[in-house]
Amino acid sequence: QVQLVESGGGLVQAGGSLTLSCTASGSVFSNNAMGWHRQAPGKQRELVARITYGRTTNYADSVKGRFTISRDVAKNTVYLQMHSLKPEDTAVYYCKMTQQGRDYWGQGTQVTVSS
Repeated sequence: QVQLVESGGGLVQAGGSLTLSCTASGSVFSNNAMGWHRQAPGKQRELVARITYGRTTNYADSVKGRFTISRDVAKNTVYLQMHSLKPEDTAVYYCKMTQQGRDYWGQGTQVTVSS
């Protein structure tokens, strides 16, 4: 089994910054992909950013140029640096790891951006 624990959410004013962290523990193998999704009230969960074991990244168009995803393989940790935050970034952010064909999710961390 794999456990994902997120941290770093909170309340921030528009234009501000936050960094989210997610650490995986348990049966973590190499060659996995990690990423962040978010879900705003009344909306479907959507991909925010994703990074492979080889550090290939992809981003949602809405966050390109503002968010940066990175990972520390040795620590099994993925980060999401969020800058120039907008009220529309308000959501619960979920960490996701995909390995050996299975998806694992964290519990989510709330990010609220006030205008």
